[in-house]
Amino acid sequence: MTVPNSAGSEQQSGRCPWADNSELLRAFHDHEWGEPVAEAGILFEYLVLHTFQLGFDFPVVLKRREGFRELLANFEPERLARFDEDDIAGLLLNPRILRNRRKLEATVQNAQAWLRLRREVGGEAGILPFFYQYVGGRPLDTRRSATNPAPLTTPQSEAMSKDLKRRGFVMTGPMTCYNILQTAGLVNDHWLSCPRHAECAALTTQA
Repeated sequence: MTVPNSAGSEQQSGRCPWADNSELLRAFHDHEWGEPVAEAGILFEYLVLHTFQLGFDFPVVLKRREGFRELLANFEPERLARFDEDDIAGLLLNPRILRNRRKLEATVQNAQAWLRLRREVGGEAGILPFFYQYVGGRPLDTRRSATNPAPLTTPQSEAMSKDLKRRGFVMTGPMTCYNILQTAGLVNDHWLSCPRHAECAALTTQA
């Protein structure tokens, strides 16, 4: 994730170092980031949020998350896919979200691509297996630490990016795809010293 540098010494809390940079990041880290996603709709929400993250630190997006939720049809791809030029023009006037035409248009295009993908993989139940294929079918434990920090991209995120672009998705470069894999828990990028590492690993075992 594009957050303040996570390399360096362990924090007193034991958390991944970036999580102690703000209360917002701490809550996101402690209750959401890295948990293996179990619902396709949540994964789509992460896709939307990380599309808007491009060029920003993630807290900028998180602060506006509820605005995005309300104004972007509760992150429902069926509704977003029908947004037209008038809808986008109205959104560009609303300060509750990041007002960027290219990202709004990309979100609509990605919703349309998501619906096509869903049809191609046999419906809603096929979405998560499709994304889990990039990590071999189950979350990867990357065993991060100060001496093994998270990279910006990986072979998995590069493969995901190439495939999504071929399927009509946009603004899904390898870095964005890796952010999605991290947030959705398809890779466990919590530091080994972080309590959330074991918690997310246990969720993987229960799945």
